[in-house]
Amino acid sequence: MMIRASGILLPIQSLASAFGIGDMGPEAYRFIDFLNQAGQRVWQILPVNPTDAKNGHSPYHSVSAFAYNPLLISPETMVEDGFLEKSGLRDMPVFSAGRIDYEKSGRAKNILFQKAFSRFRADHRFEAFCARNAHWLDDYSLFSALKNRLKSARWYRWPAPIRTRKPDALASASRHLATDIAYIRFLQYLFSVQWNAMQKRCHAKGIRILGDLPIYIPLESADVWAHPDLFKLDKDMRPLAVSGVPPDYFSKTGQRWGHPVFRWKMHQKTGFNWWMRRIRHNLEMFDYLRIDHFRGLVACWEIPAEEKTAENGRWVKAPARKLLGTLFRQIIHPPIIAEDLGYITADVREVRREFDIPGMRVLVFGFDENIAENPNAPHQINQNCVVYTGTHDTNTARGWFEEEANKKARKVVFAYFGRHIKAREFPDELIRTAYMSRARMCITPMQDLLGLGSDARINRPGSQSGNWQWRLAEGQAGAVSAPKLREMTALFGRA
Repeated sequence: MMIRASGILLPIQSLASAFGIGDMGPEAYRFIDFLNQAGQRVWQILPVNPTDAKNGHSPYHSVSAFAYNPLLISPETMVEDGFLEKSGLRDMPVFSAGRIDYEKSGRAKNILFQKAFSRFRADHRFEAFCARNAHWLDDYSLFSALKNRLKSARWYRWPAPIRTRKPDALASASRHLATDIAYIRFLQYLFSVQWNAMQKRCHAKGIRILGDLPIYIPLESADVWAHPDLFKLDKDMRPLAVSGVPPDYFSKTGQRWGHPVFRWKMHQKTGFNWWMRRIRHNLEMFDYLRIDHFRGLVACWEIPAEEKTAENGRWVKAPARKLLGTLFRQIIHPPIIAEDLGYITADVREVRREFDIPGMRVLVFGFDENIAENPNAPHQINQNCVVYTGTHDTNTARGWFEEEANKKARKVVFAYFGRHIKAREFPDELIRTAYMSRARMCITPMQDLLGLGSDARINRPGSQSGNWQWRLAEGQAGAVSAPKLREMTALFGRA
């Protein structure tokens, strides 16, 4: 059951950190304490899967649906846990206060990871972790080791025995790359150790973590290499069709994401085994799980692989009821939330209602000329949803008011709130409105609590650069009054 609560959206990587990218270190624990002091009960984060520079470190474009991002490992916590000597943290480079430098941070952390690995001796806890996660860890570690060894070669260009996963070839590669594989597994284990400790701290403080599950997996991933039959690929292992969405609020030509789409008949044939393992894996990490692009489970926008934009795609039905039926038989009332934004048809709403899955409402989408019937308008929000002032894909509340709200939209805002609101006042008004709503859960991006403008935006859908880089500077969270936020939380029954 979803509790009536409020929380804050802040990616782990956006936390202040001495190592350039936020991690599961001291700042994460301080943020958990802040959530507790402010009466918040939910911390929403972005996916924590591995990211890469080629895809702008987007957490929605990962080489694995199961693996963890080593960049989120805290060197300081490694010292506390005995994996690293304190002296190893000396002479670290200085990082920008307001923007994440993934490459610089990655280089610095990798030096420390190598030092820790050189002195690590496998024990029963490490062996138990590897055995428990073998269903994904074996493929991921070998895939990553092969990618590193074969440099830029994509997996569908690898030698045929490896590309087609001949058992003898895989066994031989595993032997030759044993050290590389052990290192990759070590990093996954380190992440798991730190995550479990952080999760316990959250629970001790009454905080629940809301995670995020991207629906699609890129072609260049361990999952597609290990299970090519589950995706629509041709005989050369290239996508026949790719993912995306038609023209919408975010883009006039739609969005061509480029992931291979699912071969749903094969998923059904296996009893949705890959999906069940994936969702269970995530629910072990998170207390609630947002399924990104939920409508893709009902019908997905398939774009011919040769098309350069999303305009010439078509809707193809997906077996949402069978998939969700399987999930609900295995897990009683799974704590999932549907990201049901964008072009939503009646069949998507019906599936969500049938399985009683909460949807999402975003207030910055709610102020248009059709506000009387707009589902994102404050007065239209029902109980069975999670309300947001904005998300990681939208502008900040202040940024929206300053840059995207035209004269008509501002006129609607003024009429709705009964006065002429200034840009600096708009975030606070929107937050209070979200807390007052009937929605069971209310999530506010940290940028809106701070009243920041568009410079603090996390992502611009459809753009390929400059995203996922906003960083909460050290001490910046102190600008938010925890007592006042706690008071408002209690006032509207969300404490």
